[in-house]
Amino acid sequence: MLKTLKYPSVRNALGICACMVSLGSVSAQNLESSVEAEMQITEELATSQSKISGTARETQELLTEYRSVVRETESLKIYNDNLAKIINDQREEIESVNRQLAGLEETNRGVVPLMLEMIDTLDLVVEADLPFRIGERRVRVDRLRAMMDQAEVPASEKYRAVMDAYRAELDYGRTTEAYSEVLPTTGQTVDFLRVGRTLLVYQTSDQLSTGWFNPTSRRFEELEDDRYRLEVKAGLAIARNEKAPNLVLLPVPGPEQASQ
Repeated sequence: MLKTLKYPSVRNALGICACMVSLGSVSAQNLESSVEAEMQITEELATSQSKISGTARETQELLTEYRSVVRETESLKIYNDNLAKIINDQREEIESVNRQLAGLEETNRGVVPLMLEMIDTLDLVVEADLPFRIGERRVRVDRLRAMMDQAEVPASEKYRAVMDAYRAELDYGRTTEAYSEVLPTTGQTVDFLRVGRTLLVYQTSDQLSTGWFNPTSRRFEELEDDRYRLEVKAGLAIARNEKAPNLVLLPVPGPEQASQ
C-alpha cells in the first residue's frame, strides 16, 4: 500500500518566505537607522569638536592677551614707580630752589644798595680822573644806572656788569694808548696820548699844536716848550706800535703840583 507523503503546503512555504522577507526588511531598517544615528552622532561629535577647538583657540587668545596685559601692567608699575621717584626728586629740587630764592632775595636786599653805591663811586672816579675817553666812560656809567632799574635783568648780571666796568677802569691805570678825539677847548680833532692814569697829552695832525691836560687847573693847555712836540710825536708812534718802545720826555706833574 502506497503511503502518501505529506509535504508542507505551498501556502505554508510562502508564509515562511514572507516571514523571512519581513525579517530582512526590519533588519535593513534597523541598520539604516543605526547608520543614520551613527552619522548624526559623528556630525554632532564634529560640531562639538569644532566648538571645542574654537573654545580652545579663544582660550589661547585670551591667555595670550592676559599675559600681554600682565606684562604691560608690570611695565606700567615699574614706570609709575620710577615716575614717582622723579616727581619726589623734582619736588625736593623745587623746595631747594625756593629756599635758595628766599636766600637770594635777602642777598639782593643787601647787594643792590651796594651796587648802586659802586656806580655812584665809579661816576665820581670818571669825573675826577683825567678826561680820556670821557664820553665813552660816562655812557658806561649811565647804562649801569639804567640797567639797575630793569626788572628783567637778574641781579647776577647787574653785578657782573658793574664789576666789568671797574675792571675796565683799573685797566686804564696800567696801559698806554693813542686815539683820536675832539679837543673840548677848540672842537678840533687831535691825537691823544694817554699814559696810564697819570698823563694825557695831545697833538694836532700837523704837529703845530701840542698840549696836555693840566690836573691842577683841570684844563687842556698848550705846551710852550717846543721840545715836547717831538717827544709827544714819538710817544704816539710807540703807543700805536709804529716804533719800538723807548724813553720819551713828557710833562708829568710832580707830587707838589698835583696836591695843590
